[in-house]
Amino acid sequence: MQTENSVKHHRQGKPLLSQTENNTTLWIGHLATDKYDHFAGQTFLCPSDGLVNNIQVYSSIVQNEGDVGLTLHEFDNNNKTWGPAIGDANYSFQKGNDDLRWIRFDLKPVSIKKDVVYGFRLKTKDALVGLGEAAGHARKPFTFGYEWKADSKNEKGYYLSYFSLMFKVELCA
Repeated sequence: MQTENSVKHHRQGKPLLSQTENNTTLWIGHLATDKYDHFAGQTFLCPSDGLVNNIQVYSSIVQNEGDVGLTLHEFDNNNKTWGPAIGDANYSFQKGNDDLRWIRFDLKPVSIKKDVVYGFRLKTKDALVGLGEAAGHARKPFTFGYEWKADSKNEKGYYLSYFSLMFKVELCA
């Protein structure tokens, strides 16, 4: 499977940045065998100025229904720290939506700037959702950003360059 780490032109409904490779699953939410809630996120270097109005992630399976919150942040790549939320959205995951794979989190338009690093985080208290994820090759890390993986015991989490969520960041017209 070929990775699509593509930058598109500013046309309505087209991704500014997307990563569509999927060869594994990352779980968010509360696993029955673990007492901690699991979170996920993705950082990315913005390739151009614009207004973001949605971020999409790929859902491979819904084990437990519930609400998932997405927050968009500026991200300090050097210190691996999240700035305050500059956008947020919620989505209610339901079982049986197997034909609905790309989940769209609609945001109020947020201004983003070229060459600034941003990131989004996904958290839930009641759902258990498998997200599409790509594991990179040993000699080829993802160059646009880091996958973030954390839990309620270690909310700072880990930043991984050889993994990436499946995602699309879209601009308004």
